[in-house]
Amino acid sequence: MHLLKTVQPTAGRDYRHIFWSWLGGAVAIGLLGALTGYTNVPLLMAPFGASCVLVFGLPESPLAQPRNVIGGHTLTALTGFIFLYLFGDGWWAIGLAVGTAIALMQLTRTTHPPAGANPILVMLSAPTASFLLFPVLSGALLVVFVGILVNNISTTRSYPLKKG
Repeated sequence: MHLLKTVQPTAGRDYRHIFWSWLGGAVAIGLLGALTGYTNVPLLMAPFGASCVLVFGLPESPLAQPRNVIGGHTLTALTGFIFLYLFGDGWWAIGLAVGTAIALMQLTRTTHPPAGANPILVMLSAPTASFLLFPVLSGALLVVFVGILVNNISTTRSYPLKKG
């Protein structure tokens, strides 16, 4: 309940916040897509859209911090690969992979809800191991990089959180 109090607006709409959230999400996903097209290296995956909701819409959330975005995506994708290799892509293995990914994010303090989709993505598409670097790690790094740039342009936003 405490987390909800810190990240939900208390009254009215802050149109400046909405603008910066829109700009950050558009730039991050647009850049991932453009770089994918330009380099022919996959950098874009659906969970990054949800990551942008947190990084740009709720940049003060603990779940949106760089450690969580990068660590959460990398750890959960790796979990998907391990489960796919050991158990195949059955429904029960996918369920166990997601549950394990959640537990590992909690144990490592890298909880990032959008990353919960990564084991499913890995297990249903069976990509090569390079998927961990492109798009998972490189894409997460780019989302965080754009988050640092865009969220610090405005004097009313700060990213990442400064530890006090």
